[in-house]
Amino acid sequence: MQVCCLTALDELAPYADDWDRLAAGIPFRGWTWLSNWWRHYGPKNDAETLRTRLATLCVFDDFDNLIGVAPWYLDCSALHGRVLRPLGSGEVCSDYLSILCHPAHEDAVVEAMAEFLLENISDNDPDSLRWTLLAFDGIDAEDRRMAALVEQLAASGCSVDRRPRLNCWQLDLPTDWQSYVASLSRNLRRDIRRLERSLLDTDRVVLHEVRRLDELPLAMDILIDLHQRRRKMLGQRGCFASPRFLAFYREVLPKLLRNGQLQFIWLELDGRPVAAEYQLVGNGVLYEYQAGVDPAAMEHQPGKLINVAILRQAIESGYRMFDFLRGDEPYKARFGARPRPTVEYRVSPQRPVAQFRRGFWLAGKSVKQWMRGEGLGMSDER
Repeated sequence: MQVCCLTALDELAPYADDWDRLAAGIPFRGWTWLSNWWRHYGPKNDAETLRTRLATLCVFDDFDNLIGVAPWYLDCSALHGRVLRPLGSGEVCSDYLSILCHPAHEDAVVEAMAEFLLENISDNDPDSLRWTLLAFDGIDAEDRRMAALVEQLAASGCSVDRRPRLNCWQLDLPTDWQSYVASLSRNLRRDIRRLERSLLDTDRVVLHEVRRLDELPLAMDILIDLHQRRRKMLGQRGCFASPRFLAFYREVLPKLLRNGQLQFIWLELDGRPVAAEYQLVGNGVLYEYQAGVDPAAMEHQPGKLINVAILRQAIESGYRMFDFLRGDEPYKARFGARPRPTVEYRVSPQRPVAQFRRGFWLAGKSVKQWMRGEGLGMSDER
């Protein structure tokens, strides 16, 4: 078994099919999502290349078959040091990122990666990664591979900081719509039936689903417009104000649609778009990634309207689960979803500079907790 650290997409591209097999149908882990993320969030010039480079660990068996991938990159700065982070992180906020491998090879792959990381903390070897921090945020708390990697590094002397983060929210879908509605609270059942009777099941509402590539640009423009107008009304910037996010969105969605990994729906009320949403698709699961609603149509509850329409269609289409992804917005629990905890891992080797930075981070965390009220005996709830 051999571990290699590949530092260019061109080196990884020949393994794209193997990569997707190891991703096991979770679109955020797939080659399309993560390679396009790197194209837009990786370095754009020589100065950025000095600070950021691809650092994806690939594990090969004795027959040169790819059996494990850690999709990471190295982010270097004077303040934070040499930090290994997962591809897809940051403002794109990809969920369920992990080490990719077949379950039968899990223990061997994790052990090989841990050994490689421990060999690559030397301050003297110029060819070493010389990492000073592993920073993994939003990791599924039940992810055995990530937990095992962190445990092995801790057993070898690394410092590990683990803290809870926002939940993902998953809804197991029944086989029929009426059974699902019957499982909800009385107030929500009443609201859903009213929306169906007064809007969804009338000629006032038209639900559009993108089926072909030539239909996608219009849907994407509708979502951008609705999302940004709603964010502006709330006094927020909106994700499409980021040039990198916008470019990533416009490039990756057509590729996902070609792969059968995208569902994009928008809803018209009285002839005008009032809500749009797209989900990523994999293994019978819909992952609700992004939505937009018309701030001028809030009296019609466009967010709830499109959620009801999409959930009803998902059940009728035979999906087994709807995943609302990360964020503890109250509507997710009201629609019957259950929380799936996520965690942040920060792993620091026992090197003086790395431990100094860790102490600085812990001190800053304590100050933030105090400012939020914990140091005054107050609740941290907002």
